[in-house]
Amino acid sequence: MRLLFICSRNKWRSLTAETIFQGVDGHEVRSAGTEENARIKVTEGHIGWADLIFAMEKKHVRRLQGKFSGALAGKKVICLHIPDEFEYMNEDLIGLLQSSVSDYIRIPEDH
Repeated sequence: MRLLFICSRNKWRSLTAETIFQGVDGHEVRSAGTEENARIKVTEGHIGWADLIFAMEKKHVRRLQGKFSGALAGKKVICLHIPDEFEYMNEDLIGLLQSSVSDYIRIPEDH
């Protein structure tokens, strides 16, 4: 399954998610940001590529819907409700991501 993680600048939350879930249980993972100054800015290509899209906050879901409504048709977009208060690979952030995402994909026990 192809997973896409979205946050604002693609520097901390979504990049951490990409790092920790890449290759887990055979998943392909990418991440991107919604803002102009994002490390990798989300494109329609990202949306088309993804089987499942995880947004960190409601504002990211709204931005995606506003800019890519056509591309999002038939796509599942899940809001994880993870605030912008964690740095890259923060232990608490990793725990939040693993518990939130495990509701939607299988995460092996050893991960």
